[in-house]
Formats: sequence, structure tokens, C-alpha cells
Amino acid sequence: MTLVIAGGGTAGHVLPALAVARALVARGHASGDIQFVGSSRGIEARIVAEAGFPITLLPGRGLARRLTPANFGAVLGLSLAAVRALRLVARWRPSVILSVGGYASVPCTVAAVLLRVPLVLHDQNAVPGLANRLAGRFARASAVSFEATPLPRAVVTGNPVRTEVLAADRSPAGRRAARQALGLASTGLVLAVFGGSLGARRINEAVADLVRTWSPGTELTVYHVVGSRDWGSRDWGSRDWTSRDRAGVAWDGLDYRAVEYEERMPLLLAAADVALCRAGGTSVAELAAVGLASVLVPLPSAPGDHQTANAGALVQAGAAVMVPDHELTAERLAAELEPLLG
Repeated sequence: MTLVIAGGGTAGHVLPALAVARALVARGHASGDIQFVGSSRGIEARIVAEAGFPITLLPGRGLARRLTPANFGAVLGLSLAAVRALRLVARWRPSVILSVGGYASVPCTVAAVLLRVPLVLHDQNAVPGLANRLAGRFARASAVSFEATPLPRAVVTGNPVRTEVLAADRSPAGRRAARQALGLASTGLVLAVFGGSLGARRINEAVADLVRTWSPGTELTVYHVVGSRDWGSRDWGSRDWTSRDRAGVAWDGLDYRAVEYEERMPLLLAAADVALCRAGGTSVAELAAVGLASVLVPLPSAPGDHQTANAGALVQAGAAVMVPDHELTAERLAAELEPLLG
């Protein structure tokens, strides 16, 4: 049996796809029978290959949400990718195509419809993306992460979470071990800050202001995954930029660590007391899986405002607080963190 997994662009699409692929391998399917198809612009180019699965990369990019000249080029690129996808699917003759969404899924979903290959969708968010909304009428089933997700023939499966995240040990001994592995103090509180591979500018700015104005007394480690977009904007690893407003007590009780990207996210989730992050479907699923309290700042430009809907599920469950992006300041962040950090 050959399975094609189509989609990508961001880790939020790719990581659940990898979780499905690994689960199939654990059930006895050969990894070589699972063919990934993604975008040459996406993160899947690296992480799928590193996971040991074959992947074919097609040209194309996503459409802008407003009419721009660049959209004509995007449509042309996706059309050329669809022609290539037709040839690939005709050659592979897969039993099923799984679309995990994103613009990178479009060529293979077109091929599935034209070649009458069974199509299954998976959407990670409470509000489905454009690619899955368009493909929904043609799908045999739609695996969704939230009960209210409006896709045809929906089955609530949840959002597949990586086995290494599921294995994160948040027992006292497990947390001590995770902190030791990350080089953090075994005592005190840990705030994990992350915003995806690119990072989140509003979160980065609020955390920078919080660090500059930190009041000494509470033992707190801020582990800040800055992301590639803002990493070059200052020397995050230096204490110079943080100490200007701190009158000689800049680091009393505060340990600030900054990295551009963190490959060991399961360790960070195990080590932390609270997370500060966006509310993408994969982030929300992983926070829920490990039971980590969080302050969620939904991305306001997310299509269909799906991150607000994602965050609402954790807020309703009492597992998170939500702060609108335009309201996030150092003062608001400190007020929200204080009760969570105890």
C-alpha cells in the first residue's frame, strides 16, 4: 500500500503529518511506502528528510489574502505543480492521499480528484484553511481537531502529536532531568517563550520589555526561542541590551536565555512552568498533551482568525489565558504571568 501525504509550508502542518507517518510505521507499514509531497519553500524540505521519509518538493507559493500581481505568479506556480503531481500520483498509484493543508497540499488534492484517488483531509485548526475548505467536498473523510470545525464528513481525531512530545516527563524527577539537559537551574520557575520557526515579533518585543523592567526577587528563568525573523535585530544572547534600565540589579533572580531555534522542544515543554506563545493548532495540541499552562497570543492575521478559536478551546478548559495581540505589553504580560507562576 502506498500512501501520499501532501501539504506543509510550516511546522504546524508538517509535524502532525510526521506523527501520522510514524504511527503507520509502528503498525508495520514500510517507511518507503509513505511518500511526502510538499513545497520547495516549506520547512518540510528539511525535517521530513531528516525523519527518514521520501519527499518530493514541488514549486509554488501561497496566495495573498488580497488581490495582488504576485497572486498571478502563485496561481501559475501551483498549476505547474499540479501537472507534476498528476504524473507522480499516476506513477505511484497510491491507495489514499492524505492532505494536511497549506498551499503545498493543493497540487496533490487536484491530482486525487482528477485521478479518483481516495482523499482524506486533516485540519489542525478550529477554522479550516482555504486549501482544505476547497477540497472538502471531494474528500472521503475529514479528520478534525475540534468538534466545531466545519468540514464535510468530519471525524474528530484530534491533532496528532509527536511521540517525543507525548513522552515528555513532567514529573518532578523528569522536570529536573529536562532542566539539567537544557543547562537550567533545577530550582525556581521557568517561562518558555516561542513563536514558531519564524518567531512572533509582538511576543519578542513584550518579553524584551519584561526582561528590561524585571523586579528582582522571584527566581525566574526565561527561555526565549526568538525565531529566525527577529534573531538578527539585536544581540539577544548579550546582557548589554537588557541592562540599560536596571540600575545594577539587572540579573537578581532572573536568568534569561535566548536561542534562535530550539530542536529540543519536548525538553523545554517538560522543563517549563508556563509557556508564552501563539495559538497555532500544533502548539495548542502539544500544550494540551503535556498539561502545560500557557498565555496564548493569537496571531491576528491568521486566516479566519483560527488562532483565536484554537486558544478559546484551552481557555474554556481552564488550561490557558488569552491576550489579544494588540493588548500584549510587558505590563499586561506580567499581570497574566503572576497568578500562573504563583
